Amino acid sequence: MAVIRKIMCCCGSGLGSSMMVQLNVNSILKKLGKEGVTCEHTSLSEVNVNSADLFVVGKDIYPQLKDYPRIIVLDKIMSKVELEEKLKAAFEVEGDIIRIGVE
Repeated sequence: MAVIRKIMCCCGSGLGSSMMVQLNVNSILKKLGKEGVTCEHTSLSEVNVNSADLFVVGKDIYPQLKDYPRIIVLDKIMSKVELEEKLKAAFEVEGDIIRIGVE
């Protein structure tokens, strides 16, 4: 199973939507009982493939991060239901590649 210790939420500016997604991720991690996992938010210009174990982005940002091996792409960035489903799936992935919501 893939080890996920740090999750990074990214948006264009690193202030608005990524911060809201970070709050939602933290809430869901608590609900799922995932201890020892941190979540941060940042702008697209600040991120690199080594910034985290898993990246959570909206479909508008995905083209810039399409080569990242561990990524969740959200269709509706503010949907906690979608985010929870995709986070659960990420924690269940066997192997090192996590690509959820990628078309």
